[in-house]
This record gives sequence, structure tokens and C-alpha cells, in this order.
Amino acid sequence: MDGRSGQERGFLMRIHLIAVGRAKRGPEKDLFDTYCGRIRWPFQLHEVEEKRPLSGDELKAREAELLLGALPDGAILVALDERGKPLGSEQLAGKIEGWRDGGAGDLAFMIGGADGLHESIRKRADLILNFGALTWPHMLVRGMLAEQVYRCQQILAGHPYHRR
Repeated sequence: MDGRSGQERGFLMRIHLIAVGRAKRGPEKDLFDTYCGRIRWPFQLHEVEEKRPLSGDELKAREAELLLGALPDGAILVALDERGKPLGSEQLAGKIEGWRDGGAGDLAFMIGGADGLHESIRKRADLILNFGALTWPHMLVRGMLAEQVYRCQQILAGHPYHRR
């Protein structure tokens, strides 16, 4: 390594949000779109949906197949799950910086369906992250995640958007 960060060398990790369900027009989608418009890093949404009337463990297993099927080969996987680890924004930015500077080409955040993530995804995850003890609507979590990705971008750029 030449001592410069991945960003200084021009390397930008691709960031993916892989989520169950299709966003419909409304304030949650508007929030997501607002922050996506601010993110300079390559950022892509992948929506998956099971159309068959499955339920319980069968539905969670099928959603896991669809989610993992959209995961780029070799990607770092961050699963959003209520049993995950709470991180501050600076800690998350540090993790992203480490993965980026370590040569990761893709980072994927994963949001499950209404019943949560299947155990196979939690086992595959490089990090299991939660957004606190409260339960959040899945479509709102997309906007919250986009804001945090934007915030991490700004933290790593030394921009004053993030204030303690």
C-alpha cells in the first residue's frame, strides 16, 4: 500500500441495499430518494419479493434465498436485525472505511421482510447491525439507512454535516 486511503486512490466501494418488498410512492420513499440523491458513492437498491402466499418459516427461508441471490459475489454483508449490534455513526463510518481500504469491492446492507431475516443470513453476515431497541417500519429503515450511508460518506470526507 502507498499510504493513501482507498478514496484517495480513486477506489470507491459499491454499496448495495438489498431489501424485501417494493417501495411505493409516499413519504418513506421520498426520504430514501432524498438521501440517495446526496450519496456520491456508487449506491444501488435491489428489491426482492416473493409473490406466492407463503408464511412463517417457509416465507423467511424463501426471502433469504431471494436476498442472497441478489448479493454480489464476495460482498461484505451487513444484515439489519433487531438482535444486531448498535453502532454509532462514526463507528459505522470506520467499518466502511476499513472494508473499503481493505479492498472490498462491494458492501451490501440487507433488510428482511415483516418477519425478519432468516438465520442463514445472520450466519452469512459480516456484521449484524440494529438501529436501536425500537421497531421500525421496513420502508422507513431504507430512508434511515440511506441517511446513515450519506452521513458516513460525509464523516470520511471530513465534512461538518456530522456533528457530535
